[in-house]
Amino acid sequence: MTPRVAVVGRREFIQLTGLSAGAFIIGLRPKEAMAAAGEPFRFDLFVALHPSGDMEIVAHRSEMGQGIRTALPMVVADEMEADFDRVRVVQAPADDRYGDQNTDGSHSIRDFFEPMRKVGATARYMLTTAAAQAWGVPYEECVATQHVVHHRTSGRRLGFGELAERAAKVQAPDPKTLRLKSRSEWRYIGKGRTLVDVRDIVTGRAVFGIDARAEGMLHASIERPPVVGGKVKGFDRAAALAVKGVRHVVEIDTVGLSQGFKPLGGIAVVADNTWAARQGRTALKASWDPGPEGTHDSIAYRKELEAKASAPAKVVRKRGDADAALAGAAKRVSALYYTPHLTHAAIEPPAALASVSGGTCEIWACTQDPMGARKLVSETLGLPLEKVTLHVTLIGGGFGRKSKPDFILEAAQLSAKVGRPVKVTWTREDEIQHGYYHSASAQKIEAGLDASGRTVAWKARTAFPTIASTFDAKNEYPPNWELGLGFSDLPFDVPNLQLENASVAPHVRIGWLRSVANIYHAFAISSFVDELAHAAGADPKDYLLRLIGAPRKVDLKADGSDNPNYGASFDAYPVDTGRLRHVTEVVAKAAGWGKTLPKGRGLGIAAHRSFLTYVAVVAEVSVDAQGTARVEEAHIAFDCGTFVNRDTVITQAQGAVVFAMSGALHGKITTKAGAVEQSNYHDYPLVRVTEVPRNIHVHLVESEAPPAGVGEPGVPPVAPAIANAIFAATGERRRELPLGKRLA
Repeated sequence: MTPRVAVVGRREFIQLTGLSAGAFIIGLRPKEAMAAAGEPFRFDLFVALHPSGDMEIVAHRSEMGQGIRTALPMVVADEMEADFDRVRVVQAPADDRYGDQNTDGSHSIRDFFEPMRKVGATARYMLTTAAAQAWGVPYEECVATQHVVHHRTSGRRLGFGELAERAAKVQAPDPKTLRLKSRSEWRYIGKGRTLVDVRDIVTGRAVFGIDARAEGMLHASIERPPVVGGKVKGFDRAAALAVKGVRHVVEIDTVGLSQGFKPLGGIAVVADNTWAARQGRTALKASWDPGPEGTHDSIAYRKELEAKASAPAKVVRKRGDADAALAGAAKRVSALYYTPHLTHAAIEPPAALASVSGGTCEIWACTQDPMGARKLVSETLGLPLEKVTLHVTLIGGGFGRKSKPDFILEAAQLSAKVGRPVKVTWTREDEIQHGYYHSASAQKIEAGLDASGRTVAWKARTAFPTIASTFDAKNEYPPNWELGLGFSDLPFDVPNLQLENASVAPHVRIGWLRSVANIYHAFAISSFVDELAHAAGADPKDYLLRLIGAPRKVDLKADGSDNPNYGASFDAYPVDTGRLRHVTEVVAKAAGWGKTLPKGRGLGIAAHRSFLTYVAVVAEVSVDAQGTARVEEAHIAFDCGTFVNRDTVITQAQGAVVFAMSGALHGKITTKAGAVEQSNYHDYPLVRVTEVPRNIHVHLVESEAPPAGVGEPGVPPVAPAIANAIFAATGERRRELPLGKRLA
C-alpha cells in the first residue's frame, strides 16, 4: 500500500481531524516559537490519529520533486512507530504556526529533522502512556511497535486507533525528558521509500500550480516591459478587447530594479480562456520606452566584470602575505574565468490562481515560499493576514524561482480589479525573458608554486552582481553570506591566501538559482586546481588532495572571514577537510581514475563543499572533431551527513548532475539594448535525453554527522569536472561557460 497525499486548507484540515470523534491531534511548535514562548508543544499542528488507526501527517514544506513531502513525514512516523502505509500526507497551507515554510537553501531536513523526531516521539510517549493506564501497568513495561502498543509481560496489545481517544487526554511530556530512538532503532530513516506523490503524478491526478481551477475563473496573460523598469508608450486596447473571449485589459504599474518581489508590471489581458488571453495580448501591439536600463549590453558587461576581477578590490579573507609569496614563487599561474547569467527554465512556468472577494483572498500556487507570498499579498491588497489563504500545490521544478512571489501577486491584483478569480500562467517566453537571473561572474585567480610544485600563494578575486541588489540596486558589494557560497570558505591548505571582492552594478533582476554563487565559484576554483596540477606536472586528483591538505577543521575566522556558514554553527558543521578528502578519494576510485581512455576522451575531477555537504564528481567526456563535448559517464560521491530517504538523496544527486550539465554545456542568458535575447528552449536549451550520460553513478557516503543539504550541493562540481575532462581529452582550456562547443 502506498501512503496517500492530499492538499487541503487549514479549515479543511481542522474539519478532517479535529472534529472526528476520538481523534488524537498533536504537534510540535516551530523552533522559532519555542525560543520565544518557551512552550514547545501544542495540540493542532502535525499529526492526527483516528480511532480507525488511520492517520494524517502534515507536510509544511513545498514539494518540487525533491521528496520533502515524503521525508519529513517519514521522520515523524519512524519516531512514533507508526505504520507508514496507514499515513495520509496532508499539505499545509501558508501559516506562521508551522515555522519557516520557505523551501529553499537545502535546509528542510537540516532544520526540521530534530523537531519532527520530537513530534513523533511525543505521540509515541502519549500512546504508550495511554496503554499503560488502560492496563494499569508501569509505562516502562510497554513498548510501541508498528502502530501497536505491547505489554511486554502479559503480551497484551492495543492498536494506535484504539488508544486515540485516551491518548488525547494524556499530558504531553517535558521535551527535556523525551526519549528519541537510537540510530540502530530507526525503521524508516536512512532507508529508501517511494515518494507519496508518485502514483498521482504518473496517473495525472496530481495538482500543480498550472492545474488549479476555481468556479467562474478567468485567465490572464501579461505583456511585460522587455527591459526592467521600462514604461509603456502605447497599446491597442480596442484590438485586444475585440478578440473573442477577452473581458478586460488592465494596466499594471511597472517597476524597476530594487523592487524585491513586486511584479514587473505591464498590460494584462483577462479572458475566458488562455488562448483568448494570449491572442488578445498579441493584438495589443504594445510599444515601450526602455528606460535607464535600455543601454545594457551583455558583451560590454562581460568586459566590465573582467576588468573588475583584474583590478585590486576589497579584501574579504587574508592569511600570510600572498603578494610577497607570489613575487618570490618559482612559477606563477593565473587564469580569468567567466560565467554568464542563467535562468531557471523549470518545466512548469510560474502559475497562480487567486480569488479576491468579500474582504478575503484565496490563492492556489506553485510556491516555494507560501508565507512570504501570503504576507506580500496581504500588504499589497491591504488585507489582514488572516484574510489571505494560500494553498500550496505541487511544483513542477522550482530551483529558487518559485520562492519569488511576483507571479502570485499578479494574480491577486488582477482578481481584486476584475472581481473574479483570475489565473495567471506565464509562457515559456515570459519565464525566460522576465525572470530573476543567476548572476554573471568574472573571477581572476593567481597562484605561486615553489620549486617542488607546491602552491605557496593563492590570490583570487570575484566580481558579480549581488542578489541584494534586487532589494536595493545601490548594493554593489555582496553580503558575507553570498561570498560564503564557495569563495570565502575556500578550504585549501595554502600558507599565503588573499581573497578579494569587487563591486558590481546590476542591470537585470538578480535571484538565487540552485546552488547560487557556488556555481561560478566552484567552476573557477576547481578548474584552476586542474591548471595548477598541469603546471606542477602532477596528477589532478593527487594535486587536489594536496591542496585540500590533511584532515582538519578550517578556522575561517582566523583569516578574518566573517562567513555565516549557511546559518549553522561551525561547532556542529565545521569546514571539515577530512570529509572533502574522503569524497574525492571515493569518487576517484569508483571512476577508475587513471585508466586508459581512447583518443578524444578524458576524465576530469572536482570537489566542493556547499550547503554543509561534501561532494566530488568525476566526469568522463568525449570531444568530437568539431569540438562538441559530450558527457559519457559521471560519478558523484555525496556526503550529506545523516539522511532520511536514501532513494531521494540518490535521485537528487543524479538530478543535480543533469541540471548542472544544462548550465555547463548550454546555458547562457544575454542582453541587447537591455532586453533578454533568449526566449524558449530552442535558444536556451536544456540537456536532452540523448545527452544524458549512459550512467550517473551515485556513491552515497554513510555518515553520523548532522543532516545537511541535498538538493543543491550536487550542482557546483559538475561544470569544472567537465571542463577538466575536456582539457584531459584535448589539451584545450575552456575558461568560460557554456562549455559545449569549442571556443571561437
